[in-house]
Amino acid sequence: MTTVTSLFQPVDQDLHLLIDNLTKLVGAQHPILGAAAEHLFSAGGKRIRPAIVLLVSRATMEKEDITSRHRRLAEITEMIHTASLVHDDVVDDAELRRQVPTVNSLFGNRIAVLAGDFLFAQSSWYLANLDNLQVVKLLSEVIRDFAEGEIQQGLSCFDTDVSLEKYLQKSYFKTASLMANSAKAAAVLSDTSKETAQKIYNYGKNLGLAFQIVDDILDFTSPTEVLGKPGGSDLASGNLTAPVIFAMEENPSLTMLIEREFSEEGDLEQALELVYDSNGIEKSRAMAEHHSKLALQELDCLSPSPSTQALMELTDYLLSRIK
Repeated sequence: MTTVTSLFQPVDQDLHLLIDNLTKLVGAQHPILGAAAEHLFSAGGKRIRPAIVLLVSRATMEKEDITSRHRRLAEITEMIHTASLVHDDVVDDAELRRQVPTVNSLFGNRIAVLAGDFLFAQSSWYLANLDNLQVVKLLSEVIRDFAEGEIQQGLSCFDTDVSLEKYLQKSYFKTASLMANSAKAAAVLSDTSKETAQKIYNYGKNLGLAFQIVDDILDFTSPTEVLGKPGGSDLASGNLTAPVIFAMEENPSLTMLIEREFSEEGDLEQALELVYDSNGIEKSRAMAEHHSKLALQELDCLSPSPSTQALMELTDYLLSRIK
């Protein structure tokens, strides 16, 4: 089976340099905020988002080496992603992230919110210093989308009228926007054609949607020690994802349990069983495969290279997590 380590081999040294630089960039500021942020960067994770930026950078620069601006873009991408995780954990009152204590559980909500704000501010500063207005606009849109996605999720808790279209829109805001816009920004920094930059954006968008759908499937199928958070936690908090939306179409009694917000003993356990007994997970898997294939089709704009091959194989890797 393909692993992330083998998949990202073309940018392995780039990723090591990225983590060293992130620690220096963040650690030089306020000690408490620095400690909170450094805790996140040292907590592991697959670094998929900066890896995509670096792979696109190398694939579009072809025989030339990537520039310091490409590297800084990858760092900014990881900072924005990490900031969003900190805020997500506060909103969700989460205690674990990647199997380690969250910033809010270690430092409290106040420091966690400030740490997230600090990382967003840091990323904005370094973004402005790239001196490329189009890239600034692309990444600024991501920060706006994160907020929009979080608001949408907060307002739609336990809302059984949620449609697949709304679910995909929220998934774009919370996950796919960063992958799409940061990948396109890397292509922009490489001075590719507008057509190539757009196809790279489409790749990131569909990859991000597939990634989110797979994550939502894993919330039902992976044990806590693998997932890094309690299984079924999205449903328990009223966040209705693809497997649940499909399951509700099959079984009206699931809708009733959700509408009363699992207020009676055994409601949540019964709801989880109804999801498992439905075709919701299988239909969600098919939807993830659809977006993964769409992503792969967009890469015909790139010349053959180890980085291009890695971007292609990434579409299969995402799906292998739910096989």
